[in-house]
Amino acid sequence: MTPLELVTHTPLDTPAVPAPKGAHRLWGGRFGSRSSAIMDAVNRSIGVDFRLWPFDIKLSKAWAVALWSAGVLTLDESKALERGLDAVGVRLADGEQPIDTDEDIHTMIDRLLHDEAGDVASKLHTGRSRNDQVATASRMWTIDACAKLDAAVRELQLTLLGQADTLQDALLPAYTHMQRAIPVSGAHWLLSHFWPLERDRQRLAVAARNTSSLPLGSGAVAGCAFPISRVLLKGALGFASLSRNSIDAVADRDFVAEVVFALSLMGTHLSRLAEDLILYGSSEFGFVKFGDEYTTGSSMMPQKRNPDALEIARGSAARLVGDLVSLLSMLKGLPSGYNKDLQDDKRAMFDAVDTMHLVLPAVSGAIGELTFDTQRMKLAVSSMMMATDLADYLVEKGVTFREAHKAVGTLVRQCESTGQELHTLPHSSFTLAHAAFGDDVYEALSPRRSLERREVEGGTGPNAVKAQIELAKACLAPVSEGRGNELALMVG
Repeated sequence: MTPLELVTHTPLDTPAVPAPKGAHRLWGGRFGSRSSAIMDAVNRSIGVDFRLWPFDIKLSKAWAVALWSAGVLTLDESKALERGLDAVGVRLADGEQPIDTDEDIHTMIDRLLHDEAGDVASKLHTGRSRNDQVATASRMWTIDACAKLDAAVRELQLTLLGQADTLQDALLPAYTHMQRAIPVSGAHWLLSHFWPLERDRQRLAVAARNTSSLPLGSGAVAGCAFPISRVLLKGALGFASLSRNSIDAVADRDFVAEVVFALSLMGTHLSRLAEDLILYGSSEFGFVKFGDEYTTGSSMMPQKRNPDALEIARGSAARLVGDLVSLLSMLKGLPSGYNKDLQDDKRAMFDAVDTMHLVLPAVSGAIGELTFDTQRMKLAVSSMMMATDLADYLVEKGVTFREAHKAVGTLVRQCESTGQELHTLPHSSFTLAHAAFGDDVYEALSPRRSLERREVEGGTGPNAVKAQIELAKACLAPVSEGRGNELALMVG
C-alpha cells in the first residue's frame, strides 16, 4: 500500500464509490482550487462517523420543522425535506455506500437529500453548522449506546446472580495479598464482582443524563441567527435540557470522556473478575471448571483448555484505558470553540463501546457455563485461616485484641515450625499461649462458625448473604420510573 492508500483507506464494508464529476461539498466557495488528495484523505471521517446516520436524519427532520416554525421555510418545503430525509434513510438502511468526496456522513446525507428532494435541500442547512449538527448526532448516539450497554451489563449481573444462588452454602478461601485470609461464602465472593458492575451501570446512567443537553441551535459558535425554537427542538429530539452557551456547546466533549471513563473502569472490573476466574480455573486452584463454548484448545497440546474469552476481557481493559488517555490528551490542549481535533472523539467512543459490546456477552457466557468444585473449594479452607476467629474468641473472654493477636501469633508460629494446623495442636499448646483458652477453643476453629459470626450488613454470614442477593435482585428489577427511564430518554 502506498502512503496515500494508507491514509485514504475507509473502514466500511465496501470501498468508496468513485465520485461523479462536480463533487458535492458543504463548503468551498471561497477556495480557488480544490484541496489536495492527501488533505481530502486526512480530513475524511466517514469511515468512522457513518454509523451516526439514523440520528443525523432524525435531527435534520426536526431542524426542518424548526425552520418552518421560524418562518424560514414554507410548510410545503419543510414537508418536502422530511420526505426526502425519510427516503435517504431508506437508501442508507438498504446499504447505500459513500463516494470519494463524501467527507463525512453529514455531507453524504446532504448529497443524497439533493437527489431525493431537489433544490429545496439547499435550504436545510440554514442557521445550522456541522459543529452543532455533529455534536447533536453524537449525543443522540451516545445515549442510545448507554441504554444498550446497560442492558448488556445487566445480563452479566443476572448470570453472576444465578451462579451466586447455587453457592450460598459453599465455603471458599478469601484472599488478601493473594494469601489465604479467611473463609467466605462462594456467593459472597461472586457478589463482590456484582456490585462494581452495578456502580458501572450507575455511572452510565449519570453519563446518559449529562449527555442529554441539546447543542442544536448553537450554530458554528455564536448561536443561530434565525428565531428557531430550541425548546421545541429539545422536545422533538427527547433531550432533557438546553446547552447554556453556544461556544461551550459545540466544543463540549465531556459526555464522551464520561462514557469512555465509565467503560474503561468497567473494563477494569471485568479484568479483575476474569483474573479471579482464570486463577481459580487453574490446576493449582481447581475451584472452577470451564465449559466448551467460551474456551479454546491448543494447536500443540491436546490436553489444554484455555479460558480465552476471559483472557481477552482482561486484555481489553488496557485498550479501553488507552481510548480514555488518547481522548483526554486530545482535549486538554484545545482552545475554546470547535476545532477539527474533535473529529477524533468518535474513534475513542466507538472503539470503547464496540469493545464492551463484544466483551460483556463473552464474559457472561463464560461465567454461565462454569462448574464450581465446591468440595475442592472447601478443602482449600484450613484451620489456620481461623486465626482471627481464635483471637476473637479470646476477646470474648475479656482479653484485649492486641494481647489476643500476640497469643494466636505464637500458635501460628508453632504450627509453621512443626508443619501442623491449628486444629491439630494439643490443648496444652493453647493454654501455654494464653490461660484464657478453655476446652471450647476448638469450636472457634470451625469454618462454618466463622461465617455464621459475620452477619453484619454486607458480611459473609448466611443471612447477610441472602439479604445481599435479594438486594442485588432488586437492583435489576424492571422499573417504570427512575434510572431505567433516564437511560431510555433519548431513544424515543
